[in-house]
Amino acid sequence: MTAGTVTPYRSDLRAGRDRFTNLLHAEWTKFRTVRGWVIGMVVAALVTVLLGVVTASGNHTSCGNGPVEIACPVPPVGPEGGAVNDKFYFVHRPLTEDGGITVRVTSMTGRIRLPDVTPGVRNEVSGLTPWAKAGVIIKDGTRQGSPYAAVMVTAEHGVRMQHNFVHDMAGRPGGVSKASPRWLRLIRSGDTLTGYESADGARWAKVGTVRLPGLPSTVRIGMFTASPGDLKVTQGDFGGVIVAGRFAEATAVFDQVGVEGTANDAWRHDDIGVTKGPEGSHHPGRFEQSGGTFSVTGVGDIGPGDEGRTIESTLSGVLAGLIVVIVIAVMFITAEYRRGLIRTSLLASPRRGRVLVAKAVVIAAVTFVAGLAAAGVAVPLGTRILRANGNYVLPVSTLTEVRVVAGVAALLAVAAVFALALGSLLRRGPVAITIALAAVILPQILATASVLPVGVAQWLLRLTPAAGFAIQQSIPEYAHVLGYHSPQGGYYPLAPWAGFAVSCGYAALALGLAVVRLRRRDA
Repeated sequence: MTAGTVTPYRSDLRAGRDRFTNLLHAEWTKFRTVRGWVIGMVVAALVTVLLGVVTASGNHTSCGNGPVEIACPVPPVGPEGGAVNDKFYFVHRPLTEDGGITVRVTSMTGRIRLPDVTPGVRNEVSGLTPWAKAGVIIKDGTRQGSPYAAVMVTAEHGVRMQHNFVHDMAGRPGGVSKASPRWLRLIRSGDTLTGYESADGARWAKVGTVRLPGLPSTVRIGMFTASPGDLKVTQGDFGGVIVAGRFAEATAVFDQVGVEGTANDAWRHDDIGVTKGPEGSHHPGRFEQSGGTFSVTGVGDIGPGDEGRTIESTLSGVLAGLIVVIVIAVMFITAEYRRGLIRTSLLASPRRGRVLVAKAVVIAAVTFVAGLAAAGVAVPLGTRILRANGNYVLPVSTLTEVRVVAGVAALLAVAAVFALALGSLLRRGPVAITIALAAVILPQILATASVLPVGVAQWLLRLTPAAGFAIQQSIPEYAHVLGYHSPQGGYYPLAPWAGFAVSCGYAALALGLAVVRLRRRDA
């Protein structure tokens, strides 16, 4: 791409008349009068949209029911609007108004299925996944995705209190065994629920208190068990990462069960979220009662869901658009050095740094507008195409979608300022473009292409200007979910705004150094 012929710009400002608005107008006039730069920004926006649309069009999803292909089931949506996992075995009674439940968990054991060694013979070992859990729960019915609060003991993360799928509070560490049982208690008072734990059933410690607005007067109260599948991560033959999920189940034994505020109804039991195929249940749970002792076996998980496409997957064209933006930003400053026009520009202001700042503001504003238009089209259009192709797109709030769209535009603008500053510092277009691409785009490619160990990839996205790509992550990482949270999977090591702040810091540092150098060399 060529920028076209740069016509010498003659400022109509008298020397010393350097009102910043006048400088901005002068730099904007320079930009818009070079047709190649304007066309380049349009190309950057179009590339961002078109590549995103092409990627979305190539993604198709369907599920099988025996020999027949059907639409995949839609995950349930939780009280806070996000997709959730809500699969567990539930032994319950009705609770009207206030009340509570107290139990002792005496043991928790499990099984994990490994790849079969002998065809047709199930290869299973004893064990629990780290977030296998069992405890007491109060839930708004048995519908998947309904509000709940639960106190539980986990295999490796001690006692926890969780509610509405995305919230988690830690209690005391340690697991459960026959030699060291755990007592759990959950009390309801209106829409406020409080969880307790005890080692002996006499001395109780509060785990936490939560509020579930709108909780109906009649809810279900009882015991539950769940076990997420085991996760195996291995390195592929060509540097990629292979993530395999394996079946796992957990069995918990409860006794000393006491319930307050309920009628003496018989215990009901439901395998919440059970799925069945032609050969029977795919999600088996079990329940046995012997006197006052309950054995509950469950699989699945209660927590946020991440099975589906994200809205940022429609932004696959951002890297290509960013390359064009970087080239234009560098040329916006180096063209004046190459043709000896920079001194003419500096005559407009005795404070030479203000001219460079004005250039930065103009290139940032132009890039932001182009990026906003591109992301504002790519995200809704690409999302619609993904859904039409049978893909489930993970729901996000309007505020999150706005943050992703506007954040990507802001990231492009910050990268443009960074490239402009490098162009001013180095004054050689090809060198500045190469360094900008290596600093902003190369770390992102290396970190997300499964060619680096996860730890190295995460440090790249913490310490380089590519950290700002975190602004496009729409689904947060939850610590209480067993998953492969890596850059390859779309999870960044820094929070969205923290990563964006790192990129802003690099741009501000580079621009500051460029201003200092401009004052010293061209004084």
